[in-house]
Amino acid sequence: MSATLDNDAFDRDYTLAELLPEPLCKAVGPALAHLLGADCAVLDADGAALWGSAPAGAARAPLTLELEPIGWLAAAVPAERLRAAATLLRQLCLARVRYLMAGALHTESVAADYRALLEKHAALEVSEARYKLLSEELEQRVAATVKLLDERQRQLYQAEKLASVGQLAAGVAHEINNPIGFVRSNVATLGRYLDTWRGLKARLADAPAAWQELDLDFILTDSADIVQDSIAGIDRVARIVADLRGFSNVDRPEEEVADLNPNIEDVASVVRGQLPAGVALQLDLHPLPRILCLPGHINQVLHSVIRNAVQAVQDGGRPGTVTVRSQAAGDGVDIAVADTGVGMSAEQLTRVFEPFYTTRGVGQGTGLGMTVAKDIVQAHDGRISISSQPQAGTTVTIHLPA
Repeated sequence: MSATLDNDAFDRDYTLAELLPEPLCKAVGPALAHLLGADCAVLDADGAALWGSAPAGAARAPLTLELEPIGWLAAAVPAERLRAAATLLRQLCLARVRYLMAGALHTESVAADYRALLEKHAALEVSEARYKLLSEELEQRVAATVKLLDERQRQLYQAEKLASVGQLAAGVAHEINNPIGFVRSNVATLGRYLDTWRGLKARLADAPAAWQELDLDFILTDSADIVQDSIAGIDRVARIVADLRGFSNVDRPEEEVADLNPNIEDVASVVRGQLPAGVALQLDLHPLPRILCLPGHINQVLHSVIRNAVQAVQDGGRPGTVTVRSQAAGDGVDIAVADTGVGMSAEQLTRVFEPFYTTRGVGQGTGLGMTVAKDIVQAHDGRISISSQPQAGTTVTIHLPA
């Protein structure tokens, strides 16, 4: 600690006025005059009186300190008595020097301790601020990790659900394709049989009355219509199976570079089979760049958004339309799903992506559709936004980067 103290307290040259301030001179001066038995004066180095007045012809005795006179004692007395009195006064000055030096040393020591405490306090504040910052960063990381885990858990749940749907679709497709194959073959064969039966008329020249009585002309015409209707119905079932297989993504790799317009058409075909009365679904699709994505997950997003739009129109209690538009955006693809339904309030808009939040009745919605949709879009480095006005409809816009 001493190394940090100011050395000015030791190297300083004190003046006599500092060593003998006025109060001390008033106490010491009369005592000196009594000892000398005569008037005396204490003079500084320049001869100015600090106390008393020197009589005419008074002698002077130096008051030395560090071999240099710092003042004088003046009196009209014998030289020995004057020197003796000056020696006493000099000793008093030396005592005062030691006192002032000790006081300065103490002051510097206290000041050094105080500076050290200030430095430690500042260091503690810096350390506390650093630990507080680390604590806040840790809390943010923990919160981000928990949020990420929640998102991954919901995505895993939806992925498992989607995989189950895909397996079901594959099984249904397999089971339906077998009977469709032989039924269509049989109906086609029946059509050829009817053509052969139609040729029988030319060979039955001796039995035209029986032909007319049995009304075989009507039977032949109606049978041909039945065959065409059956083939059209079977083709429709085949398209449903193809749409179901496309929606479930069972025959495609987990991740691929895809044109999303076929995905939109597949999902629209699935939704059209469940449209309530008074709700129309329209597609306005434009050429899109191919993007790297998980087609099955994108289908899940589209299905959730379109299904919500259909429900919004149905809740409006009036006929309405759901329009799905796709177009190329500067750095990717934009898909907008607009409805003419009931719309949403400002409070509903702020909560639409919250897990388990739903405007549907109890048992009619899980509240996870839009939450999972947002998670999937963000997992593709995209973004999803919603604009809505009460009783004026809602538009959900999905942007996926190319």
